[in-house]
Amino acid sequence: MSQLDTVNRILDAAEVLFAERGFTETSLRTITSTAGVNLAAVNYHFGSKKELIQAVFERFLTPFTESLDRELNRRESQAQLQVEDLLQSLYRVALAGLAREGRDPKRFMRLLGLAYTQSQGHLRRFIVSRYGASYRRFAGQLSGALPQVDPVTFYWRLYFMLGATIFSLSSFDAIEAILREDFGAVSSLDETLARLAPAAVAMLTAPDVGAA
Repeated sequence: MSQLDTVNRILDAAEVLFAERGFTETSLRTITSTAGVNLAAVNYHFGSKKELIQAVFERFLTPFTESLDRELNRRESQAQLQVEDLLQSLYRVALAGLAREGRDPKRFMRLLGLAYTQSQGHLRRFIVSRYGASYRRFAGQLSGALPQVDPVTFYWRLYFMLGATIFSLSSFDAIEAILREDFGAVSSLDETLARLAPAAVAMLTAPDVGAA
């Protein structure tokens, strides 16, 4: 087995196990057993469990942010950016692009949700340091397309939108199963993203009723 094969087997096993069980609940021994490698291989290639977690995210975030940045570059030439256009860049280009790269967007959302609900400060610091520029660029352009929304309201609406996105996609299989059982309908990931975009637009552009 080549070193690249070993690395990929470890990453593949870690990605699935972290998404299914969480970071703290998944031991390195479980990962190595699933991957069919010894514990020394993880230490040699990654150094620690924290660095392995970061490497799992890197496989998602690098193609995701590269795709998003290319789309934002293309849209910057437009006279006036619209909220709808920016969310299409996020959903239909960047997230859908993960699938074309062989990465599962639903699993990515599960992992991203875990990053903010489990005690993984190192991971949040890693994401901000490595990919924060892309996030700030997207958020800045989105804020610029909503000049009527004050910064505090925009902050909350952005996180409401991201939270709805993470929940909807990370729980996609369960939600789709309920849809089939209750309505006899099926929905693909592309169809779900197409439905999610206008809902997110409405969330961001709704009239501000003010704080209670």
